[in-house]
Amino acid sequence: MNYKIREMNKSEYPLLERFLYEAIFIPEGADLPPQNIIELPELQVYIKNFGTDISDKAIVAEVKDRIVGAVWVRIMNDYGHIDDKTPSFAISLLKEYRGLGIGTDLMKCMLSWLKKNGYAKASLSVQKENYAVKLYQNVGFTIADENDNEYIMTINL
Repeated sequence: MNYKIREMNKSEYPLLERFLYEAIFIPEGADLPPQNIIELPELQVYIKNFGTDISDKAIVAEVKDRIVGAVWVRIMNDYGHIDDKTPSFAISLLKEYRGLGIGTDLMKCMLSWLKKNGYAKASLSVQKENYAVKLYQNVGFTIADENDNEYIMTINL
């Protein structure tokens, strides 16, 4: 599949709402949450006022002029927060574009950007059941901490 990876334009930041919703892991057999779940404060931290902090960066994957995936980082007090110098990752692909290597390419592109811009590490949180755990490990993230349901993963850049 042909796709292009590029920086997300500021005018496209509202799309992060859709990708935030798509990023929510739904265990097999569970019902989809309502769209307005992204209005919860613990989820709004990922997108509210995105682009206003120097640590905010978003990269997208595009197929035939359609954005099909996004990875974005910011320093925030989210589930994967480890300190005030480490950006946390969020990544999401539309369902029909998962499993094609696009997510891996998005992650590698963002990791490269973070390294070039002087960040020492990055973090994320992921539910233990989520198939994306393998993706994160394949690009170099390791488990730094865990609770009953989630891993906190980090990578040194």
